[in-house]
Amino acid sequence: MEIRTVESFLDYYKKIRERTHRIIEVVPPEHIDFSYKPGKFTIGDQIRHIAAIERYMYGETISGRKSAYPGCGKELADGYENSVAFFNEMHTQTLEIINRLSDEDLTRKCLTPANNEISIWKWLRAMIEHEIHHRAELYIYLNLLDVKTPQIYGFSAEEVQEMSVKL
Repeated sequence: MEIRTVESFLDYYKKIRERTHRIIEVVPPEHIDFSYKPGKFTIGDQIRHIAAIERYMYGETISGRKSAYPGCGKELADGYENSVAFFNEMHTQTLEIINRLSDEDLTRKCLTPANNEISIWKWLRAMIEHEIHHRAELYIYLNLLDVKTPQIYGFSAEEVQEMSVKL
C-alpha cells in the first residue's frame, strides 16, 4: 500500500486506532501489570510502548529529528488510567506532527534510528504495522486472562465460517 496523501493516511490511521482503542478499553485495570512471563512487556508496557514509539520515534524522525524513544516503563505513566491518558496524549501530539506534512513531504526521506533512509510514507506505514503487531499481543495477553475481547471486524472466525458458502 502506497500512501499518496496525508489526508488518506490519517483516515486509514483513524480506523486502525479505533480498533486499538477497543482492545484497550476491555483491559481490566487490575491486570495492567500482567505479563505472561517475567522480563516481558506487561499490558501497561504494551500500551505505553505503542504510544511512546509513535510519538518519540516516528513523530520525531518524520520531523527530521533523531529518535527520542524513552522506553515504555511506569515512569511514563503508572496505572491503567494514566497509561491510557498517556496513550491518547502521545497520539494527539503525533497527529499534530503528521498534519503539518504536505503530500509532497510523504516522498521525502527521513532517518530511522539505525540511520537508514526511508521515505516518510513508508515509515508511516511501518508505524501502523507496529501498532497492529502490539495490538495483537494485547489480544493474546487478554485471552490468557480469559478476558472477552472485541472482534476486529465484528465477527469471529466461527461466525464467518457459518455465514460462508459450503464447498
